Amino acid sequence: MADGTASDDAILFDDGEHRFIRLGAGSRGTKGVVQTTQYLIVDKGRGVLLDPGGVHLFPGVVAAASRYISIDDVDAIFFSHQDPDVSSGIALWLGVTKAKIYIADLWIRFIPHFGIVDQARIAPIESAGKAIRLASGAELAFVPSHYMHSPAAFSLYDRRARILFSGDIGGAVFPDGEETAFVDDFAGHVRYIDGFHKRLMASNSVAKRWVENARRLGPEMIAPQHGAVYRGASVGAFLDWLAGLRCGVDELDALYRM
Repeated sequence: MADGTASDDAILFDDGEHRFIRLGAGSRGTKGVVQTTQYLIVDKGRGVLLDPGGVHLFPGVVAAASRYISIDDVDAIFFSHQDPDVSSGIALWLGVTKAKIYIADLWIRFIPHFGIVDQARIAPIESAGKAIRLASGAELAFVPSHYMHSPAAFSLYDRRARILFSGDIGGAVFPDGEETAFVDDFAGHVRYIDGFHKRLMASNSVAKRWVENARRLGPEMIAPQHGAVYRGASVGAFLDWLAGLRCGVDELDALYRM
């Protein structure tokens, strides 16, 4: 699943006017590199990229997105948080598109370290309103995800597709050769997400708060930036598991044991 060919892509939603696409351009199966997944929303011929990734992935993501839309037609790029596997390619994307960049206000001061001098196209999420409204009238809602794991993070909910792009939340770390595109057996999937969430998510109280928001939205799929897409019964199973997880500061005694 790492070669970025068209067969790696997955159309998660398509009603003829609005599509939500998992791109086959990420670093799944690349030894020594954090596994990542990129997504593209195409709405009436205009594009929104979600967490397009770091510098080394840029050529592959451009090629993958170009299978569905001209790069000139990408109007917006959403960054769930500041990690380099999410956003270090930002200068390259600003160079090849006219897109507006949506990212939490806290991280804008760090953007110059990625080579960005002109910040005119950077839109702080906290000032941008509750959602991005697309040409068809579809709405992409900003979902607060603070301390999951970043202190200033957002998920993005596509109300039309009923898909919640969750950033790192729900992310899996697959051993070589065990990658899957979808989670259809949640019990078997837990081993890939347990350690990641226990170490990186801030606490159970924060996890519960995010789960409450997610349940209120009622997604049919949850699409994380790492690992596989949750669908069907695995959506509810994941939310139940996360709401009950001891993580982060809940586990400080174990982390500081000498």
